[in-house]
Amino acid sequence: MEAKLETLGGSLPVPCVQELAKESPTIVPARYIQRDEDPPITSYPTSIPDVPIINMEKLLSGDHMELNKLDSASKEWGFFQLINHGVSSGLLEKVKLEISEFFNLSMEEKKLKPEKRSRDTLDNYANGLKHLAMKIPDFMSNALKVKAEEMRDLFEEGRQSMRMNYYPPCPQPEKVNGLTPHSDGAGLTILLQINEMEGLQIKKDGMWVPVKPLPQTFVVNIGDALEILTNGAYRSIEQ
Repeated sequence: MEAKLETLGGSLPVPCVQELAKESPTIVPARYIQRDEDPPITSYPTSIPDVPIINMEKLLSGDHMELNKLDSASKEWGFFQLINHGVSSGLLEKVKLEISEFFNLSMEEKKLKPEKRSRDTLDNYANGLKHLAMKIPDFMSNALKVKAEEMRDLFEEGRQSMRMNYYPPCPQPEKVNGLTPHSDGAGLTILLQINEMEGLQIKKDGMWVPVKPLPQTFVVNIGDALEILTNGAYRSIEQ
């Protein structure tokens, strides 16, 4: 399965939020205010739980306790942070740097074909994630005591895609949701954040919980397709 990497900037909104942010507005334009959704959560109780952290090295070593943690996280949260995942820190830093450089380009420069250097970096990154995305279902199959081939078919025959999102500082965060609450339709989503800013929130037991990203870590979540495949054992939750 090859990663389908569409030309960066090909679907940029007009006007671009990033260009708007450069003007340092003091209020949010009306078109970005979410009036029909629950307001964004900007403060939390002190006892709010943390998203589970799963260590890939322990899974690879056959650690049964870590496998149980993966199983529990997939059933109870639908999300986990993955550490020691095997994708090189050097590659991750290159990806972060080149994405940052891309978002710093002008609108006209964004519409041009990406440089070969950036394309090579993204191809290497996509291949690394493809390899990782094939390992995770194997462990899930083991935890669920089902044949690995049944779950592998979903990923081997599926489509890999990549998307970069930019969220500039907001002058009125209490009035804006970055995205409408949703669940992911894919099998797995593997998220890399460029910085450690807390922006992603997930719904757990009726409460919106912020994800506190760790350095050199992927945030992984179960998608609708995987929930269906596991007959609802693993959850695709709202975010």
